[in-house]
Amino acid sequence: MSDVYLEVDNVSVSFQTAGRVIEAVRDANFTVRRGEFIALLGPSGCGKTTLLHAIGGLTSISEGTIRCEGTTVNEPGPERIVVFQEFSLFKWRTARGNVEFGLECKRIPSARRREITETFLRLVGLDEFMDAYPHQLSGGMKQRAALARALAPAPRALLCDEPFGSLDALTRERLYAELQELHSRTRRTVLFVTHNTREAACLADRVLVLTARPARIKQVVTVDLPRPRDFYDARVSVLAGQILAELRSEITENRGRNDERDQAGA
Repeated sequence: MSDVYLEVDNVSVSFQTAGRVIEAVRDANFTVRRGEFIALLGPSGCGKTTLLHAIGGLTSISEGTIRCEGTTVNEPGPERIVVFQEFSLFKWRTARGNVEFGLECKRIPSARRREITETFLRLVGLDEFMDAYPHQLSGGMKQRAALARALAPAPRALLCDEPFGSLDALTRERLYAELQELHSRTRRTVLFVTHNTREAACLADRVLVLTARPARIKQVVTVDLPRPRDFYDARVSVLAGQILAELRSEITENRGRNDERDQAGA
């Protein structure tokens, strides 16, 4: 079996809005190994979420090919679960009921569903809140329930779209440790969209720094630090600074490109 899980080959994504064509992604090329944790980082509005959704089969691509385990991606699939920034839990279901949902869709027998559900809720530290409804959970608990729901059907990959963006700093820090532990235990492939350089350095095996829109791969940064990593570790801070310098360079270069276009059109 090949070690490569994902291949993104010359992928471009364009869409129409307000009567004009917007190019969101241009000629994106990269591969992801099985069990690898990849952060997609770039300027705000650069197209990183569009690229993630294309990998999830939620957005159609204009050119190129996306392959997961050698199979071309044309639509969403249960082997690629998207975890959104919004908690996206069913309000009428308990934490247990939310986690069981994907298992019900796979027609897993009820006794086995309950066993799997309780295993993953314990794994994310919600064993005392299995029968609580979303309105009874804190923001961090809701996101942990969403992670448990994503992991329970045993997907091969988690596609995370800034899942901690709406949480307070202390909750995010706890979840960084928990996500690293989950990744260590499950060895799922993870693609994680973020605009936080320290978050990327703390969590990822590799960071793909994207250009301003249309998104292209500007730089690939390998994170060669032992796990588990502390968000405030000095080594994480140094690497985050290096990534930030790369990002600032792109923002400056993009501003220069825009100024040149403005002058040409004047």
